[in-house]
Amino acid sequence: MHSLSEPKDYKESRFLSHRLKSSLGQAIIYIFLIAAVVTILLPFLWMISASLKLDKDVFRFPIEWIPANPQWDNYVKIWTQIPFLTFFSNTAKLTIIITLLQLFTCSFAGYAFAKLKFKGRDILFLAYVASIAIPWQSYMVPQFILMRKLVLVDTHLGLILLQSFSAFGVFLMRQFFINIPNDIVDAARIDGLSEYGIYFRIMLPLSKPAIATLTIFSTVFVWNDFMGPLIYLNSQSLKTIQLGLRMFIQQYSANYSLIMAASLVSLIPVTILFLVFQRFFVEGIATTGING
Repeated sequence: MHSLSEPKDYKESRFLSHRLKSSLGQAIIYIFLIAAVVTILLPFLWMISASLKLDKDVFRFPIEWIPANPQWDNYVKIWTQIPFLTFFSNTAKLTIIITLLQLFTCSFAGYAFAKLKFKGRDILFLAYVASIAIPWQSYMVPQFILMRKLVLVDTHLGLILLQSFSAFGVFLMRQFFINIPNDIVDAARIDGLSEYGIYFRIMLPLSKPAIATLTIFSTVFVWNDFMGPLIYLNSQSLKTIQLGLRMFIQQYSANYSLIMAASLVSLIPVTILFLVFQRFFVEGIATTGING
């Protein structure tokens, strides 16, 4: 009887050992993920804490994570000490216009590269995408000289024209359009639909995940852009949030509590946008593979 029960006991012990190893592996993964989340969120928690303190208490050690006397008026001062509303409006204006233009130009070019056949298409696409690898610093000066000759320095129009096209956005949209079956496009052509009709009535409705992904990338980049406005905008009435934050930095000191408060306010639109589009964003990342 004992010899007959050994195989069963052996199987049960192997099963328990396997479950134990699996549970231990999952526990290690969860611990690692929790540690990663805490590491990522810690700077934001410190930013929130610093925004509610007096400037002299921001860097006090040990850190007082929950201020005993929260300075809620810091969030009022950022609107009164500098023209923060003007900076906020300028940033929103540039972000909305540039993002919409990028969505149109990138999706339009992506459709052409993915579904239209013309001479030199692949070579042109590779050359265009290869421009991503060129550092902006290498052509920053000649670009500025060109914009100055066109009298577009210190204007919002200059920044809008410079950022209306995105090689990364074209690549993203092209990769998504490739995944759409050609049979759908061919059937639409047989039914007499023009290429513009196919683009507007078929391709765009099917590309919501890719459009949401590009919207997030473009919005975050333009909203947080510092070097572009720093180089091309001189008038205070045209400056953006990122330039406005520098006004809290004096010659010999900086009001870090107000900087943290203004930074948190500036994060709100981007955070809301990501929460709204996160489902499409994840789907777009999953479906926009490197094909073709």
